[in-house]
Amino acid sequence: MAKYECRLTGDFDRILSYLHDEILEGSASASYENGSDYAAGEVRCAVRVYERFSYAGSNRVSLNLTLMGRGDELFLSAITSGGSQAMFVKINTWGEEAFLEKVVELISELN
Repeated sequence: MAKYECRLTGDFDRILSYLHDEILEGSASASYENGSDYAAGEVRCAVRVYERFSYAGSNRVSLNLTLMGRGDELFLSAITSGGSQAMFVKINTWGEEAFLEKVVELISELN
């Protein structure tokens, strides 16, 4: 499992849409699996789950994005999982790391 978290400043909907579109366009095998949206007063939370095939690991990996926001103050948590081919020990994390690296690149392009 790999994780990336950061604080952002910007428009919640624009950043969420940007990440969604770029993740799906970034890999021919990427798919949007499901999501959830919640708001309580000024606070918003969006959860998105994606999946893609990892050619390096010959398996599927998932990416969970959680974007929290109040006004233009945002917090993003991105966590990948899956990809290991072993039964008891996780020995293949290439696909997870590559999927997460895509999110890190996208965030750096926002700045």
